[in-house]
Amino acid sequence: MPSIIELCRELRQRETAAEKALWYHLRNRKLFEHKFLRQYPICVESGFGKRLYYIPDFYCHKGKLVIEADGPIHDFKKEYDKNREDVLISLGLKILRFDNSGILNNMPAVLEKIRESLS
Repeated sequence: MPSIIELCRELRQRETAAEKALWYHLRNRKLFEHKFLRQYPICVESGFGKRLYYIPDFYCHKGKLVIEADGPIHDFKKEYDKNREDVLISLGLKILRFDNSGILNNMPAVLEKIRESLS
């Protein structure tokens, strides 16, 4: 079983076109000079003392913001995504979800929504 770090690396290597396009605008502190990380593991301890990892597509610690680029697979993972969102919100994080087509076809609106969430 791969380590969490190896899994994150693999996810970064298999990025979607939408993730790649959005990363272009988020990397190197381009957006309001906030640092974003790709596929960064967030560790949560369960009530049973077990460590659980959630790996958002993009994460900004300073802005306490998680950004998800959702492809068609998320149509079949609604319950998992809801549970995951509840856990991340309980940590004080804001979650923005964009579908891949929205990212690729309307990047200015996506970036504006992110800017609003950071201010």
